Amino acid sequence: MSTATSILSPNTPETATPSDLRWVAVYTVARHEKVVARQLEERRIETFLPLYRSLRRWKDRNKEVELALFPSYVFVRIATSGKLPVLQLPGVVSIVTFNGELAALPEQEINALRTGLENQLVAEPCPYLKVGKRVRVVRGPMAGAEGILSRKKDGYRFVISVDVLMRSVTIEVDASDLELIHSPRPLGRGARVQAGVA
Repeated sequence: MSTATSILSPNTPETATPSDLRWVAVYTVARHEKVVARQLEERRIETFLPLYRSLRRWKDRNKEVELALFPSYVFVRIATSGKLPVLQLPGVVSIVTFNGELAALPEQEINALRTGLENQLVAEPCPYLKVGKRVRVVRGPMAGAEGILSRKKDGYRFVISVDVLMRSVTIEVDASDLELIHSPRPLGRGARVQAGVA
């Protein structure tokens, strides 16, 4: 589950071209991701808020809630000159930068995550992972996505890392849809694999 709007912001200068636009992470006040995403969409700024479902238990009942895969972050696609309309929104703390410049997120990973969520693949956060065997999804909605294969008690996880945020997310895919980057052979059939975005 995710919310995504693909509209060019009216606040983007007319001289900006699609090649000027970059996916960046907006850091929000805690638990304000949905509010910020809604405000961005109202201003016609291209926005992506990846969500997942989690079962929460209270004394008297259980309830399924939608939470942000990347707590306190919303992704937007803007040009460098389009920062101000984002920063002026209530609930926005900052835009993630590196050495004073907007920290661009890998477009291929953002697109793969969006596609997976739009196709109802099961996703959840996982600990940040940077090292491991590199694998590629060869079939299914996330075909072309690359990440790290991590072994777990109940099988494997496929992890894609967003290094700028030092965060990871897992998305469930079939092991037969994965191949090692340096090998043309699928990993095997039958097993379910957690595909993760870190």
